[in-house]
Amino acid sequence: MTSITPIREPRLDWLLTPANSAVLIIDYQPTQLHSINSMNTSDLVHHIVTVAKAAKAYNVPIVLSTVNVATTRNQETVPPLKEVLNDVPSYDRTSINAWEDQEFLDAVKATKRQKLIMCGLWTEACLTFPTIDALREGFEVYPVVDAVAGTTPLAHETALRRVEQAGAQLITIAQMVCEWQRDWNREETVDAYLDLMFEDRDFFGM
Repeated sequence: MTSITPIREPRLDWLLTPANSAVLIIDYQPTQLHSINSMNTSDLVHHIVTVAKAAKAYNVPIVLSTVNVATTRNQETVPPLKEVLNDVPSYDRTSINAWEDQEFLDAVKATKRQKLIMCGLWTEACLTFPTIDALREGFEVYPVVDAVAGTTPLAHETALRRVEQAGAQLITIAQMVCEWQRDWNREETVDAYLDLMFEDRDFFGM
């Protein structure tokens, strides 16, 4: 058995590839984390760090944003995530909806990627609002359901239903990584794939 050769054009692929997608990470800060009740917070931090590590391993552009750090009402991105993203610019805002911040919006559009993998706290606000706005502007949006959380299980689930009804395509971390890898012939990322998928077997239910 052999793969189709050549592998189809990654920038035009209808599935996610490292060449056609960008990762948006919004408001993973202490205040938001402390108010999460739809997922264990240590699991949530582990999951979003895995998303960030995957994006770095596959050279996918990352847009990082915080809210209210400059106003001193909030603290910076949580240290485990910030450590992974230490070379990624962070765009601080006052708007709850990141899409209404010009610097953030310019950074997203500068990636020149139409497929946006979206992660944000809370699900019901910081994920939902930019997702709906991005969809209305013609982007494809992929919320990572196991790397986002809300103030209650109901708030989280209702938000996911709302964005899915608006046209978002819900994915998991494992699905994202598998979709980026797609073929063992892409040997330059096989080791990273194995590290990401098997470093924590409990995380992936193995």
